[in-house]
Amino acid sequence: MIKYASGMVWGEGPRWRNGALWLSDTQGSKLWTDASGAWTATELKSVSNGLWFLPDGRLVAAMMTEHRIGLWTGAGWDTYADLSHLKPGPLGDLVGDGKGNLYVDDVAYALHKGEQPRPGRLLFVGADRTTRVAAEDLSFPNGLAFLDNGETLVVAETTAQRLSSFRVDERGDLHDRKIHADIAALVGPQAAPDGMWPTRDGIWVATLGGHAVALLRDGELVRSIDTGAGFPIACCADNQSRLLVTIADTAGHPLMEAISRKAVSTAVFAFEP
Repeated sequence: MIKYASGMVWGEGPRWRNGALWLSDTQGSKLWTDASGAWTATELKSVSNGLWFLPDGRLVAAMMTEHRIGLWTGAGWDTYADLSHLKPGPLGDLVGDGKGNLYVDDVAYALHKGEQPRPGRLLFVGADRTTRVAAEDLSFPNGLAFLDNGETLVVAETTAQRLSSFRVDERGDLHDRKIHADIAALVGPQAAPDGMWPTRDGIWVATLGGHAVALLRDGELVRSIDTGAGFPIACCADNQSRLLVTIADTAGHPLMEAISRKAVSTAVFAFEP
């Protein structure tokens, strides 16, 4: 385990592109990247959460509290798609397919602020920027990942401690929902899935209170990386197949308390395959 970068409060949505890492600091209101050669933050007026690169290379983001998908200009976020008519709550992770379609979490409520739980949704943004609800009745939808060459979409349901999957049809609609993996049973009673990343060997899942990043294949645990006292938040792979994981340090405080007080710091660690 090698420390790759630090300085974030809460690092979400890591994505690797053209030899550089990008991620959102949702609690620090910054976008971080080393695309310039140095690990650098841009202060944000509009806070991004999940990130994704469109097929043409443009960076888009789930704007956490603004009911829209943002398009990166190099200095801030223009609007790529307006979701306000769908009346979402906070937006979470973001993933796209090879056609330019996007899926974003409507988390529905702010857990770290103590808001009352409500069922979440997945929202669809087409390549033509049309929008619709793709799935409903999810328990704090979080990490998103495609499997089976884009034919299966997996969503982490954090508070239910499970992964659920859907079959994706040609139009981008979701069908045949089922439980993909029981994270509590596979990793431990405190494990709650957050960010995920698919690889040819399976899907890596950051498990927060499980203090581990777990590799799952066909709903079974293949391998687990212990993160000690750190809380793994999200992950992605680089072009060398290293796994890059954002890990939060709460200095011994309970996780939700540390997040609400912003008494938490995040670093990125690289794990060799």
